[in-house]
Amino acid sequence: MFDVSFSELLVIGVIALIVIGPERLPKVARTVGHLLGRAQRYVNDVKSDIRREIELDELRKFKSEMEDAAQSVHTSLRDAESSLREPAQALRQELDEAAKAATDAVSLKPANMQTPDPASTPAVAAPAPAAAAASTAAAPDSAAATESGVPAARQQENVAAQDRAAPSQPSTSGSAT
Repeated sequence: MFDVSFSELLVIGVIALIVIGPERLPKVARTVGHLLGRAQRYVNDVKSDIRREIELDELRKFKSEMEDAAQSVHTSLRDAESSLREPAQALRQELDEAAKAATDAVSLKPANMQTPDPASTPAVAAPAPAAAAASTAAAPDSAAATESGVPAARQQENVAAQDRAAPSQPSTSGSAT
């Protein structure tokens, strides 16, 4: 701290011995030692307080940096969510429209599935065996359908609808597809 050599300390001690006297010198030296100790503790406390304040300042800066980083991550997640939400909503809307169209088609199908008047429809001989083959081929499907939870009556309605649609479709190989 101070650049004081041993010889300088010896000169200070001799002067103190002459000025203070030999009786009071130990008491004065003890008091000076206590005061120097207190001064050192006070300086150390001030240093530690300054060090803590610097660390707190660094922690505050670090905290603000982390909050900024968290905010930017939150913003990017929100942007990503909104960019994914728009196509998802469009897809959901398309699926809802398709489901509504399918529901409308199923609800309109029984009304359109009236039995045609046999006198007004011409008899076609070729599709009849194909329709019989399709209905016999659909029989295992209806058994599998009842096992999977789909009612057999619904499968039979689908087969009947295919049979009715078969005469209106041109056949290329001689059988209805």
